[in-house]
Amino acid sequence: MKIDILSIFPEMFTGVLQSSILKKAADKGAVEYRVTDFREFASDKHKKVDDYPFGGGAGMVLKAQPIFDAVESLQGPTTAKKPRVILMCPQGERYTQQKAEELAKEDHLIFICGHYEGYDERIREHIVTDELSIGDYVLTGGELASMVIVDSVVRLLPDVLGKVESHEQDSFSTGLLEHPHYTRPADFRGMKVPDVLLSGNHAHIEKWRSKEMLKRTWERRPDLFDAYTLTKEQEEWLDEIKKEDKGY
Repeated sequence: MKIDILSIFPEMFTGVLQSSILKKAADKGAVEYRVTDFREFASDKHKKVDDYPFGGGAGMVLKAQPIFDAVESLQGPTTAKKPRVILMCPQGERYTQQKAEELAKEDHLIFICGHYEGYDERIREHIVTDELSIGDYVLTGGELASMVIVDSVVRLLPDVLGKVESHEQDSFSTGLLEHPHYTRPADFRGMKVPDVLLSGNHAHIEKWRSKEMLKRTWERRPDLFDAYTLTKEQEEWLDEIKKEDKGY
């Protein structure tokens, strides 16, 4: 996968892309990063990328020309598959694990990280394929949000985490929150690991984990059940969980 990031603060990405799983993924050849300062594409001698909005108002607006030229320079031959061009924006679609899995299937992603009051609307209308938001709040710019998305996508690429199972049971990947985890020692300050996890009976362990996923989701994010289809067995387990929650 190729990941291009357009930002007027490219130095913000150095530590993130050169650390941990993101660095390992690049070292393995699973992904190639490129961060470009789109000021380089400004047409005036002062390298100005923003201007006052037509009609007046507070703040500055990113100009269309530098963004258009920067994206076009990264898209490659007209015969090639077009990359996904992602605009980081608080007005965008709420980012989810399902969106991460969708983007992980692409060959080329281009992220546009804005600053100031907003973007010239022609950027949205003519070159962007996706507008994404990581939450209902406003950041100084799109850089931090794009880092979050890059991290969540890259970890899903083949061989990046080593085992497919490493992310298949992640919270939200299954539609439910992940079950609890424990490691050695089995008894820490009197706090003991559940006996089932020490039993060696994998069928019982998997059943326990499945129930715990339901329980944790019910306790913390019951709204997730609105988009999740329960099996008959899961319905029975969830009924038991609800009764336990009510104390009978």
